[in-house]
Amino acid sequence: MDADRTVERLTRSIENFNSVFIRLPGTDRLSFSALSVLHTLSRRGPCRLSELVRTEQIKQPALTAAVSKLERDGLLTRGPDPSDGRAVLLSLTDSGRQIVAGRHTDRVQRLRTLIDQLPASRRTRLLDIADVLDDVVSCKKRPALRRCSAVVGRWWPAARTRASAEPIDIALAFSD
Repeated sequence: MDADRTVERLTRSIENFNSVFIRLPGTDRLSFSALSVLHTLSRRGPCRLSELVRTEQIKQPALTAAVSKLERDGLLTRGPDPSDGRAVLLSLTDSGRQIVAGRHTDRVQRLRTLIDQLPASRRTRLLDIADVLDDVVSCKKRPALRRCSAVVGRWWPAARTRASAEPIDIALAFSD
């Protein structure tokens, strides 16, 4: 399989997987954008509104409104940025962390239900794939081209898992 078709297949598989995995039923009063803000703050820690504008891919006025609602609902707080007294950092409250933790637990349960339907050999391969996806995410976090080329080069040319010489089948049982 050539590189373009491999990337196309991987992209489609991830999109199919996301449609099953990411979209949990709505949480009471929170929009998808608001939940995304909570999850981003949970992963990244306190950050400025301007940083969230870049990561959340929504316009600043919409994000400002979402952040204000989350603050009114007691899910995040605004505090001074120790590195710049003029700036404000947004942080999760305990209630905000509880929502993120609850959604994580729901996702674990949902994924467990799906994975339990796979044969043991596929579950093992899925763990190998998780390592590769973690490597790809590390490329996004640290975009040093040389390091990321080395990480991707471990699996890309032969589309092999780390633990075996079998081709990776990322689609598994998650696409319809």
